[in-house]
Amino acid sequence: EIHIKEPIEKEVNPRLLPGELLLCEASTVYKYMQEDGSNRGTYGKLVCTNFKISFLDDDSASDDNEPQFKNKIVGENDITLQCVDQIYGVYDEKKKLLTGQLRKYPEKLIIYCKDLRVFNFCLRYTKEEEVKRIVSGIVHHSQTPKLLKRLFLFSYASAAPNNTDGRNQTVMFETLEDWRDELERTKGNVKYKAVTTNEGYRVSEKLPLYFVVPICISEESILKYEGRGIPIWCWSCHNGAALLKMSTFPKEQDDSTSQMQKVFLDGIYKTISKPPYELLKMDDLSSSLPSLQDIQTAYTRFKQLFLIDNSTDFWATDVKWFSLLESTNWLEIIRRVLKKAIEVAECLEIQHTNVLLIEESATDLCCVISSLVQVMMDSYSRTKSGFQSLIQKEWVIGGHGFLDRCNHLHKSEKEEAPVFLLLLNCVWQLVQQYPSAFEFTETYLTVLSDSLYVPIFSTFFFNSQYQRDTNKSGESLKTQSGPFRFLTVWDWSVQFDPKALAFLNNPLYAEKPKPDKSQRKTARFKHQRQLSLPLTQAKPSTKRGFFREETDHLIKNILGKRIGKFINSSDEPPNSFREFYDSWHSKPVDYHGLLLPRIDGPEIKVWAQRYLRWIPEAQLHGGGTIATAAKILDLMEEVQSLQVKMDEEHSQAVSGDVHCVPMLRNSARLSSLFPFALLQRQSVKPALPTSTWKDLEDEDDLVKRDDEFVDLSGDML
Repeated sequence: EIHIKEPIEKEVNPRLLPGELLLCEASTVYKYMQEDGSNRGTYGKLVCTNFKISFLDDDSASDDNEPQFKNKIVGENDITLQCVDQIYGVYDEKKKLLTGQLRKYPEKLIIYCKDLRVFNFCLRYTKEEEVKRIVSGIVHHSQTPKLLKRLFLFSYASAAPNNTDGRNQTVMFETLEDWRDELERTKGNVKYKAVTTNEGYRVSEKLPLYFVVPICISEESILKYEGRGIPIWCWSCHNGAALLKMSTFPKEQDDSTSQMQKVFLDGIYKTISKPPYELLKMDDLSSSLPSLQDIQTAYTRFKQLFLIDNSTDFWATDVKWFSLLESTNWLEIIRRVLKKAIEVAECLEIQHTNVLLIEESATDLCCVISSLVQVMMDSYSRTKSGFQSLIQKEWVIGGHGFLDRCNHLHKSEKEEAPVFLLLLNCVWQLVQQYPSAFEFTETYLTVLSDSLYVPIFSTFFFNSQYQRDTNKSGESLKTQSGPFRFLTVWDWSVQFDPKALAFLNNPLYAEKPKPDKSQRKTARFKHQRQLSLPLTQAKPSTKRGFFREETDHLIKNILGKRIGKFINSSDEPPNSFREFYDSWHSKPVDYHGLLLPRIDGPEIKVWAQRYLRWIPEAQLHGGGTIATAAKILDLMEEVQSLQVKMDEEHSQAVSGDVHCVPMLRNSARLSSLFPFALLQRQSVKPALPTSTWKDLEDEDDLVKRDDEFVDLSGDML
C-alpha cells in the first residue's frame, strides 16, 4: 500500500544559479523516504538542469524546515550531474542499469550518488511523455561523455557576478613569489631555487608554470626531457633534509634512448647527492604501494557497503559486516599508505636523508605521500589555510588529473581512481586520533570531499595548470570577450553562511604559542619531540650534514661511504621503522611537532561521518561527538557574548572578525551524524543476530571481534 499524499496544486519552480538552464521536468513524481520499509514519501516535480537534478515538493517552497547546516549551492534534494554515480531503472521489480539510449522506460528510478546518497523515485503516476523526457534527459546529461567546455563551470563563470570574499588566506602557488615565500618559510632557499623555465609552458604542459628544483640543476637539464628525470622540491624539514618527487621516463623505449636517459639520471643523482645536499634515498611508489587500479577496485567494493536502498538491506549486511569490510581491502590500503608516510618521515627526521618519490607521472601517489608527510611533520599544514595551501601546491598546481581521476567528463573509466579521497581518508585518521592538533574538523574534510562534485569551482575540474589557463580565456557570454572568472573552492562563504562555517573550525584546536625570542637562539629549527627520538643528533655537521655519533654500527658503515652512494631500502636496519614508531608513541604528544598515526589493526577506522551520514539505522540519537560539540559551542558563544559586554563597558571597539557560533538545538534531539542528517525515524531491527555498528568507534579489533547478538534498539552506531 502506498500512503498517497495529494499532489501539490501550487507551482514550485527550481532555484536556478547564474548560467543554469532548465532542460526537462516531470510532474507528479513520487519520492520514497528511505527510513523504513513502508512506501511513504511525497509527491513533487523532478527537474534536470545543466547543473543538477532536483526534486521539488511543497516543502521546497518554504524555508521553515531548512537544516542548520545548509549548503547554499546544493540543496538536500539536489544532485549535481557530476555527483551521479549510477542510475538504475526498475522494470517489473527487476533493477537494470541505465546507460545511453532507452527502448523502454522504467516505472521506478534509483539514483546512486558519489556522496553516497540514494534517491528512489516512482514514475507510475507521471505522464508517459514526461517520463520519457526526464529519464532520457537525466541519463544523457549525467552519464554520457561530454566536452570540457560543456561543464557547468564555464556557464557559471560567464554569468555569475564576481563578488566573492577577498579574505581568502590560502596561498594559491600561481606566482613565483608564492614559491619563494614557501622556500623561505621552510628554510629551503639555501639549497633550492624557484625556476621560471616553464613560463609559456615551453618545457611541458604537465608541469606547473613555476616550480622548485635543487640549485645545482641547470635549465638545460630541465628542458632536455620535458621535465622528466628532474627532482622537483616538495618541502624541506627543519634539519635541512628535503622531500622531492620525480616523474619517470616511459618504459617502452629503444635501447639507445634508454641508455641516454640512464646516463642523464645518473648525472642528476650524483649532482644532488654531493654537499650541501644530504644523502639521497629513492622510493619508487609504483612498486611499494597499491596500483591505481587496486585502489579503484577496493573503493568500488567499499562504497557498496553504504549505498543502501532500505532497512532490510542494512540489517542483512549488518550480520556479516566485519567480513564484508575486510574483503574490500580499503582500510588495508589506507594503512599501507600511512605506513609509507611514516617511513618517509623517519628518513627525513631521524636519518637526515633526502627522500625522492618516484612515479610515472608524479601526480598521483606522489601527491598523497608528500601531502601526508607534510601534515605529519609541519604544524602549519594542520591549520585550515595551511592545509588548503598544501592541496593547492601538491594537487591543484602540482598537476593531479582531477578531471580524469574523478571521471567528470565520463570519457574513460580506466583512468578513474579515488586518489584525492584516499588522501582525505588518511588525513581523517590523523584528525580523529589527534583532534586538538588540527584547526579544522572532520566536517570540514567531509564537505571538502563533497566539493569534488560541485562544478562551480575550478579547483577540482582540471588536469593541470596548463589546461586551466588555456581554457580560462575565451568568449564570455556577458562581456563577449575576456577570461572566465573561476571561483576557488577555498572561499567557503560561497557554499555556507557564517553559522554553518562554524562547524568547519575546531573549537578545541591547540593553537601554536608565539615563540619566545630569547629561547629561539638556543633551540633553533627544532621540534620539542626531536630530543626524545632515537638516532637523533644535537646539531647537524656543518661539513657533511648527515653523519651522526648516535647512529648504530650498520648505519655508520653506510653513511661513512662516498656521498654518491645511495641508501636503498634493503640496506636499512630491519627494525628501524618499528623502533621509530614505538619510541614516538611512548612519549607525550606535541601537537605542534611531529605526529605519527597509529596504524596497528583496529586503529584504522571507517570515516563514519562521510560514509554513514545518510543511513538512519547507523545514527546514535542524542549522542555521539555532536553532543560534546554542542556543549562546547554553546559555552564558546556564552564566553564571546560576555567578552562583547566587557568590551562595550570599557568602550572598546568590538572586533568584526568574531566567529559566529550557531545556537544549536537541544543535543538530545540531534543525531550523531548531525549536521548532515537531522533527527529521523528509527527503523525496526529484525529478530536476527547482528553485530553492532558501535564497533566502528570501539577500540576492539574490527577483525578479531566475533559477531554477536546485540540489541540495537538503544545504542546504534
